[in-house]
Formats: sequence, C-alpha cells, structure tokens
Amino acid sequence: MIERITPAGIPAPRGPYSPAVRAGGFIFVAGQGPVDPATNQFSFGDIQHETRIVLGNIRRILEGCGASVADVVKCSVFLSNGADFAAMNEVYAEFFGEHKPARTTVEAQFAVKQMKVEIDCIAYKP
Repeated sequence: MIERITPAGIPAPRGPYSPAVRAGGFIFVAGQGPVDPATNQFSFGDIQHETRIVLGNIRRILEGCGASVADVVKCSVFLSNGADFAAMNEVYAEFFGEHKPARTTVEAQFAVKQMKVEIDCIAYKP
C-alpha cells in the first residue's frame, strides 16, 4: 500500500509532490529547503541556519508520519557550495546524534539560487 502524507505544521509543497510517501514500512521524505513553516517563506542565511531549518522540517514531517530521526536509514544532502560541507556537517551531526543514517552529499545547483542546502531522507518504521 502507498500512502501520500502531508502532515500539519510543515511548509506547503512548492510543486506537484507529496512531502512524504509511505510505502510498506518505508517513509520517503521529499527534499526540504530552508522554508520557515510558520511563514511558509524561504529563510535564507548561512549554511548552519539553513541546515537547522531543513532538518527541523524533516523532523516535523517524520513525526507527522509516526516516525522519528532514529528511524532514518538514508539521507541525501545537496549543497550549492561544497565548501559549506564542514559547517553543514556540524549541524547534521547535532541533529542525528548517535543515529547515523547512510548518507550521500553532493554539490548541486538549485532552481532557487539563494538556497544553500536541500536534504531528503528515507526512514523505516514498520
């Protein structure tokens, strides 16, 4: 069974996609940018500021699906500037703590030029 999920209290999708999709025991969280859920507007800043917002949105989506950060098995991190890796990684490490999912990090260009980071993830919660 496939379930498309839009939990309350998260930024509205900016395109034709679901914030999360549950397929069996897996939850696929769409790529999240630095959008403030209170205003539904981008909140640009340094890489650490943007990473905190992105990971907070991911946490809210996971919780809205009945999961948590501890259930994340894989993340993909997209950076507009590879030189931001270390600063992003500090916030990422704080967020996940001892729960260290597999991860891929790449440098990418975004449609929204001011964005510095986008992260998606896959969680497992049977």
